Amino acid sequence: MTDNDLIAKLREVSFATLGHFLERGFVSHEIRAMVPGGRIVGRAVTLRLAQPDAIAVNRALVSLQPGDALVIDMAGDHAHACVGAVTQFAARCAGAAGIIVDGVVTDINELRACQLPVFARGTTQLTTKLIASAASQVNVAVNCAGVTVNPGDLVLADDNGVLILPAGELATVIDKALHADLTEPDLLARLRDGEPLYEVLITSTGND
Repeated sequence: MTDNDLIAKLREVSFATLGHFLERGFVSHEIRAMVPGGRIVGRAVTLRLAQPDAIAVNRALVSLQPGDALVIDMAGDHAHACVGAVTQFAARCAGAAGIIVDGVVTDINELRACQLPVFARGTTQLTTKLIASAASQVNVAVNCAGVTVNPGDLVLADDNGVLILPAGELATVIDKALHADLTEPDLLARLRDGEPLYEVLITSTGND
């Protein structure tokens, strides 16, 4: 299966269904959707932001290609917002699939108006500065709320949370998850028709 084939399948699957077949790669629930209803399927471009440096964020934005998801490791800084209205819109113009920040963001109303998916810990009025330090790094291994993220990993995010894994690990479970999604409407219909719970639920492994 090519990466493009896998991405096409991931766009169809319920990410929560993948949770029945995987145990790692799930980012802490503290990272949540700032733009409700958004969904990301994209390849990770990573940024380790060693200082609250807006210039480093701009360097990462310039590196984005269509379909990329920018994953920002704030190195434990949960005080400074590194993403706001301009950053989000620049990522959208680059064709990005979305932004994941292990930290906080700003301009929440503008973020929701733009509609490019953004995930973070919360919001603040304190923002990055024009530091222009060489300490930050683009496209290196980073940590996003407990998950190690390498450039090119696949980023899956929706209102339920964020999952980031190498393509190979997702490829081993995607067909099982898609099959589970296909069986769910039948299970719901059987419950709706009054079939005994035991007879329905005993066959429902892999479904919520």
